[in-house]
Amino acid sequence: MKLLVGLLIPFLGTTLGSALVFLMKDKINKKVEKLLLGFASGVMIAASIWSLIIPSINMAEEQCVTAWLPAAVGFLLGIVFLLTLDSLIPHLHLGSEKPEGVKSKLKKTTMMVLAVTLHNIPEGMAVGVTFAGALLGNAGITMTGAIALAIGIAIQDFPEGAIVSLPLKTEGMSKPKAFLYGALSGIVEPIAAIITILLINVLTPILPYLLSFAAGAMIYVVVEELIPESQEGEHSNIGTIGVAIGFVIMMILDVALG
Repeated sequence: MKLLVGLLIPFLGTTLGSALVFLMKDKINKKVEKLLLGFASGVMIAASIWSLIIPSINMAEEQCVTAWLPAAVGFLLGIVFLLTLDSLIPHLHLGSEKPEGVKSKLKKTTMMVLAVTLHNIPEGMAVGVTFAGALLGNAGITMTGAIALAIGIAIQDFPEGAIVSLPLKTEGMSKPKAFLYGALSGIVEPIAAIITILLINVLTPILPYLLSFAAGAMIYVVVEELIPESQEGEHSNIGTIGVAIGFVIMMILDVALG
């Protein structure tokens, strides 16, 4: 039961954030959006370090493998994986008029949802591999620590859900439909997590690589999308403050509960 709840926590964060479309009349204030994007970046950076890379190094040492090797290889593969998806999947980022990925005839709203869904893939993998490590019991990851990561991801998913649903409403979509699209953008997280856990017996020998792989994928999203978007135009310092707050909160969660 604890496992199921833990897997659904991030999706709940996205869903609650998307529900703000029923409470807010217009799009998010630009300053608030910068703060939230920065906050999400800080959470993901801290989660990548304390919940993924450090456990990867510790588990490699227990397996008598060169400690830094799985962390380095997995991290770079995660970057390459997201770079490949970014190049192939047609998507449109907030505030941009030029789609990325292969050319397609998809609607603008669909490509906006795909952009956030793309971001959520590594987050779902991160939650999945940490719960897998906790279930194994020999990866230096506790169930409480895995839940702490899930809570951290949910906290940063909350504003992400709003950042999806509110622009969709301003594009002319009805509130219920905008909410549905925003919520569905997060469904990939529990799906990715469940698939990872189902393959736990096969993946056990390479778990240190998978942990750092998820970290690399998350850092790609932070560096490629979240931080640049938080630094655009005026008041870039607000985004920087958001990074600091998100990083500290996720660090405290991980250390206190892990």
